[in-house]
Amino acid sequence: MTGFNYGIPGLLFPAISLLMLAYTNRFFGLATLVRQLVDRYKKQPDPKIHAQINNLKVRIALIQYSQAMGVLSLLMCTCSMFSLFIEWQYTASILFGCAMIFMLASLILALREIHLSVRALNLEIDEVLDSEKNINRK
Repeated sequence: MTGFNYGIPGLLFPAISLLMLAYTNRFFGLATLVRQLVDRYKKQPDPKIHAQINNLKVRIALIQYSQAMGVLSLLMCTCSMFSLFIEWQYTASILFGCAMIFMLASLILALREIHLSVRALNLEIDEVLDSEKNINRK
């Protein structure tokens, strides 16, 4: 690969940093929600709350894996830059390719988590709309 220099792997650093921040924010939001739901469930067990907690458990795992893939991407990117520093051009390009693959995996996992999030929100909305219809029928 000709023209492979520090600037190419350096392009991923800001993107990875922003993604990691977004993943961390989503994680903290879900952690807060889980704590609230667990407290509600302990006070009054409800199958719907239990199902929500299970959904959140899956989503938290997806965020964890997304973060892990992001960290691996950053690690590969850093190794790529070090390889450029010691003038191992071929190794640097392979490591950068690995960084891109880990970034892609991270984004795919994040997309799956977003899909589950939207599905859970739609179930909540449908439940409210159905209860509103029942109230209007009476």
